[in-house]
Amino acid sequence: MRKIAASTKSGSPRKSQIRKSPRNRKPAAAKKSARNKKSSQNPDLAGVRPPPPGHGQRGEKGHLAYLLRQAQAATRLTLERALDDLGVTPPQFAVLTMLRAYPGLSGADLARVALLTPQTVGVIIRNLERDGAIRKTPHPVHGRVLQWTLTRRGGTLLDTCRRRAVALERRLVAGLGAKSQVTIRRWLSKIAAGLQQDG
Repeated sequence: MRKIAASTKSGSPRKSQIRKSPRNRKPAAAKKSARNKKSSQNPDLAGVRPPPPGHGQRGEKGHLAYLLRQAQAATRLTLERALDDLGVTPPQFAVLTMLRAYPGLSGADLARVALLTPQTVGVIIRNLERDGAIRKTPHPVHGRVLQWTLTRRGGTLLDTCRRRAVALERRLVAGLGAKSQVTIRRWLSKIAAGLQQDG
């Protein structure tokens, strides 16, 4: 339905601009093609596509902090995909792993060792407890502090997740000898410990 413009001074109504007929209107694809053609003719408009991981500043020429972050992001995404059908997220996997290694951790301690915020750990704990993967017990001395441990169901779930994670770790160390793996583990641990002290 066409809109009618406001009346003219003489009082007679005037019609709004007449729409272009289909013959005069350029298809959307043609307009997009014209814009792309202009961009390709002008380098300033064309933009620059970044190189893929492993090249340029995203490769050996890049800053170490960025390369660490890039590697962590790629690892996390791969782990997410590996655990997806189990209904487990990488942060949940981290919490389960830390509880097996250090049973009886509080929520605050879990947040520190799993490298998560207390709020995130709070949500994870509630979900894992609801699913029967972990259970709480009061601290023997500080009754208000809750300690968390794996249940049998949680241990079984962690074992399944761990098999997926081991497959990923094999990919991470592919082509590295035993000594190189030890060197890398020491280097990464040293970075974490050294920068932690600075904080």
